[in-house]
This record gives sequence, C-alpha cells and structure tokens, in this order.
Amino acid sequence: MAEKKMVEAITSMEEDFAQWYTDVVKKAELTDYTSVKGCMVIRPAGFAIWERLRNELDKRFKETGVENVYLPMFIPESLLQKEKDHVEGFAPEVAWVTEGGQQPLQDRLCVRPTSETLFCDYYKNTVHSYRDLPQVCNQWCSVVRWEKETRPFLRSREFLWQEGHTAHATAEEAEERTIQMLNVYADFLEEFCAIPVIKGKKTDKEKFAGAEATYTVEALMHDGKALQSGTSHNFGDGFARAFGIQYTDNENKLQYVHQTSWGVTTRLIGAIIMVHGDDSGLVLPPKVAPVQVCIVPIQQKKEGVLAKADEIKEILKGFRVKVDDTDKSPGWKFSEQEMRGIPLRIEVGPKDIEAGKCVVVRRDNKEKIDVSFTELEEKIGEILEKMQSDMLEAARARRDSQTYVATDYEEFKKIFTEKTGFVKAMWCGDQACEDKIKEELSVTSRCMPFEQENISDKCVCCGKPAKKMVYWGKAY
Repeated sequence: MAEKKMVEAITSMEEDFAQWYTDVVKKAELTDYTSVKGCMVIRPAGFAIWERLRNELDKRFKETGVENVYLPMFIPESLLQKEKDHVEGFAPEVAWVTEGGQQPLQDRLCVRPTSETLFCDYYKNTVHSYRDLPQVCNQWCSVVRWEKETRPFLRSREFLWQEGHTAHATAEEAEERTIQMLNVYADFLEEFCAIPVIKGKKTDKEKFAGAEATYTVEALMHDGKALQSGTSHNFGDGFARAFGIQYTDNENKLQYVHQTSWGVTTRLIGAIIMVHGDDSGLVLPPKVAPVQVCIVPIQQKKEGVLAKADEIKEILKGFRVKVDDTDKSPGWKFSEQEMRGIPLRIEVGPKDIEAGKCVVVRRDNKEKIDVSFTELEEKIGEILEKMQSDMLEAARARRDSQTYVATDYEEFKKIFTEKTGFVKAMWCGDQACEDKIKEELSVTSRCMPFEQENISDKCVCCGKPAKKMVYWGKAY
C-alpha cells in the first residue's frame, strides 16, 4: 500500500491543475513554506535546479561580453523618485525600511524590487567619455515585491533572478543588445530547458514601466495558460535624462547614454514543472536535471548487486549519477525517482547481472530499454540526447495543438469560453480594445510576434483596420 500512496498523493492535472502544481512542488521537495507569508525556502532539490539554470545562463551571458557586478539591496526614496513612470509602476509592490537600529531614517529606503535606479546612479559616476562605453553588466540577486497572491516559484514576495543592465553610446547599439539578449533567452529555453517559446514585442499597455520597448519570450504551460518566461527592455535615453548620465563623444560633445535591461527569475523552475510534468510528478529535461541517472539495485542484499551498481556508476562518471542504496523497496524507489523527475532509471538485479545487461527506463515516456553493460556509456548518452529533443518536440506539438486563430470577436470569445491556449488574432493598436478584452475575458495580449501573419484585415475586437497580429492568452 505504501508504494501506491506516494503517487496517489498528487492530485491529477485534469482534476485540479493548480493543486497538482502545489503537490509536485511539495512532494518533489523543491520548496517549503516559511514564517514569512509569501516567502519560500528553496530546498536542496529546488536550488540544485536553479544552479543548473543559473550556471548555463551565466556562461551564455559571458560569451556575449557580459560582466557580473553586485549592487546594494537598498534604494533611497529620493533616488527612486527620479524616474516618474518607473516609480509609479512599482509603487504598489514596494517594501520600505523606515528605521535603522532604533533610529528613524531621514530618507526611507526601498528594498529593491528591481535595480534600474541603482545602476543609473552607478553609471552616472563611472561613464564620462565614449571610451567608457559600452557598459554591459549583470547581477544575480534577490528582489522583493509585496505580491498579494503568491505561489511557489511563479510569484513570491522575495525571489531570485538575474538582471542585466547596459549602457551604450547609440540607440542602434542599445536596440541590438536588447534583441541579442532576448535571443539568448529563447535559445536557452529551447536548447537547455526544452521549452518552445514565441518571441515578440509587448504592447505599450504591457511594457515595463519606464521602457521605450519591451520584448518577451512567451511559453505555454500544460493547462493552456501563458507564462512570460523572460523579458528584455530598451530604455532609450529616458533614464539617462532623468539621472543625468552623459558622456563626451569623440567630437567632444556631451551625449546621453542609451540603456537596456533584461531578466529571468526562479519562475523558470515553475515553467519547467508546468510544461513537462505529469501525474507522476516532475519530469526534468536531461540538461537541466541535477541527477540524470538513478541506479536502483534490485534485491540489493544479494551478493554482488550493490557492487555492480557502484561499478555502473563508475562507468557512467561522465554523467550526473546516483545509486539509491537506501533500504526502501524497489517500488518505492521507482515512485520517488519519478516524483523527482530524474530522467533515467537503471534497474539492476541478480538476473540482469547474469544476463550481462540492465534495464533503462525513460522518465518522460516510461519506455524500458535493455542495454548490455558493455554498451552502457554510449547508450546512456544517446538516450539522454534523444529524450532532450523528444521533450522539446512534445512540448512544441502540445503548444501548437493549443494555438487557435480567431477573425472576429464572437469566435474569439467562444474559444476563450470553451478552451485554453494561445489565440492568434489581429489588433488595431488601440488600447481600448486591449482593455475591453481584459475586462470581459480576463485575457491579455502576450506579444506581437516578430514573425507576423496577416490573418485578416480587421481588428478582432472593434473591426477597424488591423495593424498587428497578436498572441492573446490567459496568463500566470
């Protein structure tokens, strides 16, 4: 009975997707609750995933010339007030420090919700001449936003992220960097996380407070809801003018810098759970998985079984491997390995040893493959590679099957009443139509994709001439 119970403890996706998500996060031991409402403990299994994501992204950033820095977590209120649109955008979620020790502070301090103002202050002091440009910086840190509704990884009051902030001599350079970093995110999500994305531009209503343009990568979760998985912002020279960030160009004239900012957060872990998970728990893409192979000895007390398991681990030392030699039953170990999303399980017992082979089980499709000990290293590499590409293709096929087209408002409404997913539809460019769609259907514009299609000549909402094709959806 105990063996069955571990999986029964997960609510099925079909029954209640939100509860399924919470169950997986808890049962796979990714997070725990804390005494501070809306803040989470990221447990070792969860943090190991974040480290994999962080290290890979950091490597990709550095290949484009990014340097890491660290700025303070406190922002003086006077500094925050310098960019009006920006401060208004964040005001409802800001946490304030009003006392230091037992002394009231003259200028109260905001706990960073994001660091644009701090980077502006830094660049104002370090950029003087065109020779000081470009500045291409990134910091890995935590930020605080006083969210009302919270959910592990997807929305918490304190979360981990990276925020890139760059300063350039020209508008063209800034735009180039903005798009370059968006492409870094898109490639990382598809190649490393096996998550297909739509790349595009946010509407003015949905763009970042204080930005000239916001670009996004949008992914579709298993339940048909969208998740903004990474954003890249072009600030133009708006922040530079507010903060007085000027440099002398090569003709000795004073110019304002052009800035960008781009970031992803621990919500990527939520995306991985919701794109790939199933009713048995987490399913981790092989490149993401902290442990790629779990070796389960069968009848491990029999002579030679544990020794063989250790020998296999040694053969596979080029992969991330663990041997589960606990005294739990094999069935329990299988359930646990599935719950934790470990890509491959190797089962080896006395009969397997005698036959000179073992059983390899894929986590994503439960396929069982007999592999001889002599071919093990090569085969495991091939299976992991195949699994990584299969998971991307499965996610892409599911997204495409949940992407619809609407040419008029009745059709648009009908789709969102009966189904969930992306809807491609034309838009006139008027925010009034966006507002109406959000108010009536709880649907937002996700992005105006770079790859435009002309579905019709009319706006799906008002029927006026259309300007852009937009992906619409309900979102996390």
